[in-house]
Amino acid sequence: MKIEFAPLNIPLRRRLQTAAVLQWVFSFLALAQCCLAAFVLLALSDWWMVAMLYGGWLWLDWDTPSSGGRRSQWVRTWSVWDYFRDYFPLTLVKTVDLDPKKNYIFGFHPHGLVSSSKSSLSYLVSRPEGGNVAVIAVGGAPEALDARPGALTLQVRNRKGFIKLALKHGAQLVPVFSFGENELFDQMENPTGSPLRRLQNRLQSIMGVAMPLFHARGVFQYSFGLIPYRKPIHTVVGKPISIVQTPSPSTEDIEGVHKVYLQSLTELFEQHKHTYGLDEHQHLNFI
Repeated sequence: MKIEFAPLNIPLRRRLQTAAVLQWVFSFLALAQCCLAAFVLLALSDWWMVAMLYGGWLWLDWDTPSSGGRRSQWVRTWSVWDYFRDYFPLTLVKTVDLDPKKNYIFGFHPHGLVSSSKSSLSYLVSRPEGGNVAVIAVGGAPEALDARPGALTLQVRNRKGFIKLALKHGAQLVPVFSFGENELFDQMENPTGSPLRRLQNRLQSIMGVAMPLFHARGVFQYSFGLIPYRKPIHTVVGKPISIVQTPSPSTEDIEGVHKVYLQSLTELFEQHKHTYGLDEHQHLNFI
């Protein structure tokens, strides 16, 4: 394999953008393991009191992630997020104005290798003051195994839990499609029924998370690595689907809203696909 090295005269700003994405990749793949190892080492050393204090804080703080988290305006203003955005770059496209007095559930497509907690979502969309948005990767872990350049397969036909959640809390449903999301990484071929796919499905059933074997570029060369490609991403937020709060939604209620959601998602995709470089013959495939 021929290795394509990055040129030496890359501007500093682009190097900082790569560094910002590199820290995200490290956080996603290894930060938890490193923190666990540090905790164990502290607990077994003369600094064991630090580990005990952290353990106590962890116990007191256990429910915070599922009850709104801890918002930090200082962290939100860090320059690293600007560099991260500009690496691709990322663009958020708003098609309509949203009422800040209402709560929303954004159905995000396609899967971006992230997960969500039901308890956390319920907390956000049940707040009476409104103004909260819960973003759900509807396809879940299985859809990540089909994420590769050019893929338009969405696992959504049997995904109705988010519909029930919206009805139960009266949150407005908003379809969101991120054009370019699947272009960031390549993935080893794993067609349905292949040994690799069977192994991935087995691991997913055990651990609850997908294990896609993805790859892209490196830090100092462009031929291989785990840094995502520099591809533009345009995340288009669609028009809200009005939801009437139904504390105990029936199967018919859920099926009806689900049908409307699929139609709205299809219309959103078809309306914007030409703008972001897709051909006329490319359509969403729901499974």
